[in-house]
Amino acid sequence: MAVNPYQKYKTQAIMTASPGDLTLMLYDGCIKQMNLALLHIEENNHELKNNAIQKAEAILTELMSTLDMSYELSNNLFQIYEYVYRLLILANISNDTEKLNEAINRITEIRDAWEEAIKIERKVAYDNTGDGA
Repeated sequence: MAVNPYQKYKTQAIMTASPGDLTLMLYDGCIKQMNLALLHIEENNHELKNNAIQKAEAILTELMSTLDMSYELSNNLFQIYEYVYRLLILANISNDTEKLNEAINRITEIRDAWEEAIKIERKVAYDNTGDGA
C-alpha cells in the first residue's frame, strides 16, 4: 500500500501540535466543513451538505467537551458553541445559507481571537527565555 505523503504530513502535524494548535485546527476544520456545506447548498446536493454540517457539529461537540468549565470564559464559549450548533441544525433542515453564514462568522471570530492569543503566548514565552532581549 502506497503512503500518501500529504496524509503522512497531516498526521505528523497533528501528533506534534501543541494543545493550542490542535484547537486552532479544530476551528479551521469546522469552518472548512461549514463552507463546504454552503457550496453543497448552492449545488443542491443535500447529502453532501448534510455530511459537511454533521462534521462541523461533531467538531463543535469536541470543542464543547474539552472546555474547563471552572472558568467564566469557558461558560461563555460553551454558550456560543451551543448557539452555533443550533444554527447548524436549522441551516441543515431548511438549507438556510443566512444561518450557515452566521455560524461561520461566529466561529471565525473565535478562531481569529484564538490564533492571536497563541501568537501572544508564544511571544511572551520567547521573551521570557532571555533570547528576545
